[in-house]
Amino acid sequence: MKLLDAEARIKKFVNKPFKEYLSPDKLHDAIVNKGRTGQLLELTIGLGLSNTTLDFEDGELKTNKCDKFGNPKETMFITQTSSIIDDLLSEKDFYSSKLYNKLKNILYVPISKDGPVSDWMYLPCIHINLESPPYRALKEQLELDYYSICQQLNQHIRTSPDGFIHTSNGKFMQIRSKDSKPYSPIYSTTYGRKVSNKNHAFYFKKEFMKYIVSLN
Repeated sequence: MKLLDAEARIKKFVNKPFKEYLSPDKLHDAIVNKGRTGQLLELTIGLGLSNTTLDFEDGELKTNKCDKFGNPKETMFITQTSSIIDDLLSEKDFYSSKLYNKLKNILYVPISKDGPVSDWMYLPCIHINLESPPYRALKEQLELDYYSICQQLNQHIRTSPDGFIHTSNGKFMQIRSKDSKPYSPIYSTTYGRKVSNKNHAFYFKKEFMKYIVSLN
């Protein structure tokens, strides 16, 4: 499915409480499973769940918890870092990185979770194409964030008492731990050893969501 096709389908459900089109079982599932609302959206629009690199043929679908006005209530997951750790530590070119491939064309759908789950709803989606002129400044800032984070990771490995990577921040992105027991340590061929005792991931900070909402 193309991103623009998905956007057209999602618009049919925007600002409609979940109770208007989701069954009681699915409403309950949305409460029990924190990340289920994003998956419910994928299924609702006919996008099969998969482990492919991108959600759409030409981009990513990102959902995030917010209030009824679109103000973000949490950070937003982008991608795990274990498989790209050496690309990060070598400061691989941003525009040829797996990360940029996931960032360059995003359909962001805020999910208002004010009140009971039956009243939750998808808010108007925002199409973020980093290769279009309106998002040039954002693209440049994300590039700066990327290289800053890469440098912070190397510094942590070289100077931290445990020799591990730690939370690293840019203006709009960060890397921090994301794992559950049994933990999955990250091994770096660059350093020839483990550089973390658990997995980490890229996240958009709340500042990112606030910024793109302000543009739209």
